[in-house]
Amino acid sequence: MSDPALDAAGSSLPLPPLPRTQNTPAVAHSRSAARIDGAGKEYVIDALRGFAALLVAYFHCRQIVWVGMQAFHQSVGHALSPSTLAAYLTFPIAWGSAGVPLFFVISGYCIHRGGALRLADNPAYRLDAGNFWLRRFARIYPVLLAALVLTFALDSASLQLPPVSHKIRDIGWQPFLVNLFSLQGVAGKTYGSNGALWTLSLEVQFYAIYPLLFALRRRIGMNAALGLVAAINLASAYVLERHDLQFFTSYWFSWMLGAWIADAKARSAREARAPAVLYVLAAALIAAGCVAFHFGQYGAFQIWALGFACYLYKALDGRNGSPREARGVRPLLRTWARAVSRLLSRFGDFSFSLYLIHLPIFVLLSSWLFRSSLQMSIWPSFGYMVVAVPAAYVFYRLVELPAMRWSASLRPKRR
Repeated sequence: MSDPALDAAGSSLPLPPLPRTQNTPAVAHSRSAARIDGAGKEYVIDALRGFAALLVAYFHCRQIVWVGMQAFHQSVGHALSPSTLAAYLTFPIAWGSAGVPLFFVISGYCIHRGGALRLADNPAYRLDAGNFWLRRFARIYPVLLAALVLTFALDSASLQLPPVSHKIRDIGWQPFLVNLFSLQGVAGKTYGSNGALWTLSLEVQFYAIYPLLFALRRRIGMNAALGLVAAINLASAYVLERHDLQFFTSYWFSWMLGAWIADAKARSAREARAPAVLYVLAAALIAAGCVAFHFGQYGAFQIWALGFACYLYKALDGRNGSPREARGVRPLLRTWARAVSRLLSRFGDFSFSLYLIHLPIFVLLSSWLFRSSLQMSIWPSFGYMVVAVPAAYVFYRLVELPAMRWSASLRPKRR
């Protein structure tokens, strides 16, 4: 069974349909490659990635160095000092783990985007699974290995500064290998103080299963595939998640939402605009996720993923929108939002590095400066971020960027 939306000659695509006599596999590949190149850099995606990385990093930072909102409020009450106001302004960071489902949605979109565009141009396109896995390996594993080695070095230093932080787990060879092979959550715990690695194992599992998902998409269509994944996600949550076993199937729906968006955008006309009510729906779902978080993180993750998917679907309209002449406040707000998006996209460039190394840096700073004791002042948390962000950028330049170039050099064969 094929998706009927992909059976047309391409009238909904920005490129004109080719005559049948020219519609060879080589020409189809050239068209899809040109379309992917023409899509350009999507600042919305990079900005969201940067926002998610900063959100998760500061969420962890507050947990490591600060006493928490309840203890802080009991101690200082309603004082109006700059330190107190700054601390209260960080209250929304209590839901900072929302960055994780946002990462999942973005990942699904980014991984499937190229394949979706090629399928839209050529429904007979087949994914080169071997090349896909090879490029993902080149992109992920050199960076992961370096992050694990760095975690070992930083945690070893932290262990020399008693009392030892409770954030540091085993840094022996067994957990090292468990995390290197992305089995944390199933065969063991995360490595050392780097608790954020639990999501990376899920990402690797998403990549491992993606060729099967792509084949399923070609056979039954994206909507049916999304429904099937939703059913698997629900069953997995009941069987695995409630027993504290973290496997990709329990979070697959979040990732699949991003892939569905990539597929829908690839098949829609570039000038098509999603309804603005999606922003309202996104806000409502994100707020509902914050409420659900009080009852459990897992359920909140699923609701947040739906909210972020609604936002992303509408926000991607901006990549094709042309500036409109207008007067008043709205153009200024649009200009300001664009500037913020560009700034966040800078952080998005090295968001993977920031996500991988921020926790052991925070733990070492806390062990060194405060002997792992929680602080009443919020200011140290800002200082920790000032250290971690540049360190992540250096890590990106030295480790992640070469891995990206290696991955990019392994281009798939023409089919």
